[in-house]
Amino acid sequence: MASENNTPREDNSKIQRPFTKVNFYMMGVCVAMIILGFILMSGGGSEDPTAFNPDIFSTRRIVVGPTIAFLGFLLMAFAIIYTPKKKK
Repeated sequence: MASENNTPREDNSKIQRPFTKVNFYMMGVCVAMIILGFILMSGGGSEDPTAFNPDIFSTRRIVVGPTIAFLGFLLMAFAIIYTPKKKK
């Protein structure tokens, strides 16, 4: 009777996961930053659609929100690539 798998079994200690807890924590912080940036960019319009609302040009919506969201995306790339140093 032939064995089901002809490849030799690998030791479980040699298998490494691509992400560690640190990666997941970092990615969670980045997702929170992205969501916060989009929340800061959003905002209410005016009740009257024909009236101009100068609040759409506030610094919070034009500078702060996009900057936080952009940093969240950049740090997300770092969080995915990051590999912690192995302990000896």
